[in-house]
Amino acid sequence: MFSKTTYTERRAALRQLVGHGLILIFGNNDSPVNYPANAYKFRQDSSFLYFFGQKRDGLVGVIDADSGRELLVGDEIDIDDIVWYGSVKSVGDMAAEVGVAETAPMARLQTLVDEAVKGGRTVHFLPPYRFDIQIQLFDLLRIHPSEQREAASKELIHAVVKLRSKKSAEEIEELERASAIGHRMHTAAMRLCRPGVTEQYIGGVLDGIASSYGCIVSFPSIVTMHGEILHGYPSPRPLEAGRLMLCDAGAETNDNYCSDHTRTTPVSGKFDTRQREIYDIVCDCHDLALSVARPGVKWWDVHMDVCRLMTDRLKALGLMKQHFADSEYNLECFVRDMGYSKTLVNSKMQALAGQSIGQFMKSYRLNVAQRMLQEGNGSANVSEVAYAIGFNDPKYFTKCFKEFFGYLPSEVFKKK
Repeated sequence: MFSKTTYTERRAALRQLVGHGLILIFGNNDSPVNYPANAYKFRQDSSFLYFFGQKRDGLVGVIDADSGRELLVGDEIDIDDIVWYGSVKSVGDMAAEVGVAETAPMARLQTLVDEAVKGGRTVHFLPPYRFDIQIQLFDLLRIHPSEQREAASKELIHAVVKLRSKKSAEEIEELERASAIGHRMHTAAMRLCRPGVTEQYIGGVLDGIASSYGCIVSFPSIVTMHGEILHGYPSPRPLEAGRLMLCDAGAETNDNYCSDHTRTTPVSGKFDTRQREIYDIVCDCHDLALSVARPGVKWWDVHMDVCRLMTDRLKALGLMKQHFADSEYNLECFVRDMGYSKTLVNSKMQALAGQSIGQFMKSYRLNVAQRMLQEGNGSANVSEVAYAIGFNDPKYFTKCFKEFFGYLPSEVFKKK
């Protein structure tokens, strides 16, 4: 936990950004494995931790953005809790630790919400991701779980993203600790990577390291010889000579700051020639991202710079075809070449790039066109560039280019 001042300043900043209404920040509850008393290791909601700091289950933080009133809502422990878990802090003690003046039992939350709704005030909440919180929200606001994501407060979402995107010095220290644990995990995986050792065994060792030096793994560790599968969780399959092992893993510190690293290790101890060529591309893309990323640069621009380098290098190795110049190469062709269903490819594209397949293909072609025009230093013919990237109609290309970049293709050299 950080200092009391840290949490009071964060909540004050949140109040100012949201500006009005009643803000509800839900903490998590215990999640049973196979019956109520046998629960998974408790993990508090990240936004609740950010603003209220406490790790106990069954808590809700309430902030009145108009009056500045703050409450920590939650029921006190009973004798059964003490028998099972020993002496724990009262809700009042937890509130005092993070600078909250008032507390209330959970039954009082309905009254607070009803009063706000009756007064015509907005009740702000973040999109819920656990079913028990969805049910609680339904009881409080009569919003069906299927409608809650859309009903969540855009103002609150934007405010939380704005505050949590910028890390303080004490947060950076936690991230460094998480990275150090991640380093232990990955170097252990590299040492264990050899023919005959199972993916499952290595994954179990990683989980143990994460729990020994911190709280838990950041996410279920991915340890697999099938790197083409996005979530290749460890299987009982033994590692095979000549293959590659992908390890995507990270750890949470005891204060729940996470690391996430991905490394590829040759099972036989050394890369063969083709594996080394591809691995070098990955390393160079990583280094490029570090050199390009800086304040004021959009993440999309970093992403596209890496995509261009990776594409050029893969084409040079003969592993990627230059389909963007083919006007007949459409969405169906892309899905076919990916080897998965249209639904799966589209969902993964949305997750990775925030675009549909069609949008990604068009934006990629337009980015290639922009680079071609820039490299032409003002002498490139717009029509020739349009045809070169798979557009059959230069006028339509010009329209799409202006909509995407905000200026005409003929103005690229001026913008350089």
